[in-house]
Amino acid sequence: MEIVLIRHGKSLWTEDRLITCQEFKNWVEKYDSHGVFEEASYPLQTLEKIRTAKIVVTSDLTRSVESARLLNPNIHTISDPLFRETELPVPIIKLFGLKLNASLWAVLLRCLWFIGYSKGCESLREAKKRAEKASRLLINFAKEHQNVVVVGHGFFNMLMAKELKKLGWVSAKKKSSKHWQSTTFSKNK
Repeated sequence: MEIVLIRHGKSLWTEDRLITCQEFKNWVEKYDSHGVFEEASYPLQTLEKIRTAKIVVTSDLTRSVESARLLNPNIHTISDPLFRETELPVPIIKLFGLKLNASLWAVLLRCLWFIGYSKGCESLREAKKRAEKASRLLINFAKEHQNVVVVGHGFFNMLMAKELKKLGWVSAKKKSSKHWQSTTFSKNK
C-alpha cells in the first residue's frame, strides 16, 4: 500500500509589496483563491505517482485542485477541506504600522503559531488532530485502493507525514516541501 504526498505548484498570486499585518490577511485570501503557474515540465516521479494512483485527494483550495489537474488532466479528484493548509493567526495588535513583505509575515506568524499563538485560526494541537483524522482517512483509502495520492500543502503535508510515521508507514526519502515534489509512504498489509 502507498500514500503519496505532493505539494501543490507555485501560486499565481505573487504580489510582493510591503504590507501591514492587517493587509496580510487579505493577501492570504487572494493567495488561497488564485491558481498555480503551469510549468514546462514536472518531476517525473510525481507524474508517475499521480498517473498510477487509484484515488487522488486534494484540499478544496484552488492551488491544490488546479495542481492535481495540471499533473493529470484526466483524473477525478476528491476535494475535501480536511486537507486544507494550516492557517496563520491574526495579530491582536496593529504592530505600530509595521510593514513587511508577505513571506516575512508568513514566517513571523508561523513561528508565533508554533509557540502557541492561534488567534483567528486553529491551534497547532487542533491541526495535529486534523492531520491524524486525514491520515486515517488516507490509510482507509489505501487499504481499499492500494495507492492514494494527496495533492496538498506544505505544512499540512508535514503534519500528515509525521502522523503516518507514527502509524508505522515508512518513506524511503525525507519529505520535500518544494512545489510539485512527492514523498511516498508505504506499508505492508
